[in-house]
Amino acid sequence: MNGSIEQPVSSARRLRQLLSDPSKTVVAPGVYDGITARLALAQGFECLYMTGAGTSMSRLGMADLGLTTFTDMHQNASMIASIDPKTPVIADADTGYGGPINVANTVKAYARAGVAGLHIEDQVQEKRCGHLSGKLLVNREVYYNRLRAACKARDESGSEILIIARTDARAGKDTEGNGGFDEAVLRLTKAAEIGVDALFFEAIQSEEECKQVIAALPKIPVLLNMVDGGRTPIVSGKRANELGFRIQIWPATVLEVVVVAARQAYKALMETGVPPAGEKVGPGKLFEVCGLKELMEFDESVGGKAYSGA
Repeated sequence: MNGSIEQPVSSARRLRQLLSDPSKTVVAPGVYDGITARLALAQGFECLYMTGAGTSMSRLGMADLGLTTFTDMHQNASMIASIDPKTPVIADADTGYGGPINVANTVKAYARAGVAGLHIEDQVQEKRCGHLSGKLLVNREVYYNRLRAACKARDESGSEILIIARTDARAGKDTEGNGGFDEAVLRLTKAAEIGVDALFFEAIQSEEECKQVIAALPKIPVLLNMVDGGRTPIVSGKRANELGFRIQIWPATVLEVVVVAARQAYKALMETGVPPAGEKVGPGKLFEVCGLKELMEFDESVGGKAYSGA
């Protein structure tokens, strides 16, 4: 046959295309399950962020203290990435779940699942949320080996998955007492030399420090983590771009809203015996959030009649 079939652009390549425009900052809302991913996609976000804290709380009912395994995180990332393969998903990959071989396995598995980018951090295996105190870091060479393994696995897989180096050094220390702003800059500078695609300076303390971070780091995309009530001041996507950040993630924004609303609903049900008054969507609308119409249309398109009239 003459000619060739044009292959769809992978989500990883799509993310690289988005990051190639310095006038824009990629804003990725935090999602942690299929419903939140669907709702974010319906609003037109060009990128999603699978939060590790949200995954831990929603799948395990546990705080983010390193309790999620590779399997927990990989399964969740795979499901979220599959909902709309065209939309890039950046996923938390914690410490990589072991030594260099484990890190390489994590990168390749995430890439096969269609994840566009992941971040690897320098905390010890007994890690915790980046905006909690008392974080312990691995020594520099252990961290660098994780990143070398991640970059080599990226290259061997041919997937173009983005490797994002995260450091928690700003608010943590390793066993040799290394920590603080300068240590974080040192670690991320070396990460760029190793060949990562983007940098993640966790727990920036002020907007002025945001400027210092951008000035001090190598000129590759830098990610800004927005956690309400965390150590970093909240800024808009527009302001993040003005400051020089190329990716902005909002891991817990929806999770906080859901916790408040669910607590109120359960409280009302317990106290009054009926759900609280307020906007209701009904089962049909609920299912439409998660693709009811598209699924029924597909069934009908191949001759199915099981859902006609549903």
